[in-house]
Amino acid sequence: MKEALYYSVIDKEKKTVGCVLCPHNCKIQPGKTGACRARKNIDGILQSLVYGEFASVNLDPIEKKPLYHFYPRTHILSVGTTGCNLRCQHCQNWEISQSDYNPEIMRSLSPEEAVSMAKRYKSIGIAYTYNEPLINYEWVAETAKLARGEALKNVLVTNGFINEQPWENLLPLIDAANIDVKSFKNDFYKSACGAEIGPVLRSVEIMFKRGKHVEVTYLVIPGKNDSEHEIADFVDWLSSLSPEIPVHFSRYFPQYKMKEETTPVKTMELARRVAMKRMKYVYLGNI
Repeated sequence: MKEALYYSVIDKEKKTVGCVLCPHNCKIQPGKTGACRARKNIDGILQSLVYGEFASVNLDPIEKKPLYHFYPRTHILSVGTTGCNLRCQHCQNWEISQSDYNPEIMRSLSPEEAVSMAKRYKSIGIAYTYNEPLINYEWVAETAKLARGEALKNVLVTNGFINEQPWENLLPLIDAANIDVKSFKNDFYKSACGAEIGPVLRSVEIMFKRGKHVEVTYLVIPGKNDSEHEIADFVDWLSSLSPEIPVHFSRYFPQYKMKEETTPVKTMELARRVAMKRMKYVYLGNI
């Protein structure tokens, strides 16, 4: 375990702490975890349960992140642990992202070992991915600093649901990210993900304005976020930042708690036609 960053003691006598890493701003009693399941109040100290503990370590094509405009045709060491600060009913990777911390399925990996492994396998860098990497903020920040010192690239695949200060503090170490925008309606974020859309859009905007490479993924779900009007609103917002930000529309398949039908290919094609009116690079995934 590792003492967490971005928390404060709310009640010293009751040993209650407040986590301010993400916009949930969890108030956590002793023995309890926050919404992410990865940060636990142990005797009045907020600890990261997943620091250096990983459920998945692979060497992936960079296009799998997906990043299509960042060192294409290369491979990147990709690591992920368990937990997430969202509760998406349609999560496509729910087996690890929606699970509690379980040391029996983990392997240990220190920042130094991750950097050494990336160099050994001739990876362009390290991708923090699979589950939500920002709930493992402490390990990501330490590893990214070491990787930067070895001329390796740091990549995030994230839901972007993070408070502004920790996001700003991490970005100098980050080279690229794919950020999920799960809908362009706050009602969907609240009902299907247990979150708010505002911080996610802000994360995309900040990253772009800081001159970092960013690509955006939008999972298209029938009857939920697939209307032509909503897609157009999403595209209008993204194009206002830059029409050259690559967009990935990903086809939904029934997963976890959501049982809507698989997204028809014609719906995916419609989304691409709408986006191509404003955006230069639009891709379809999972078809």
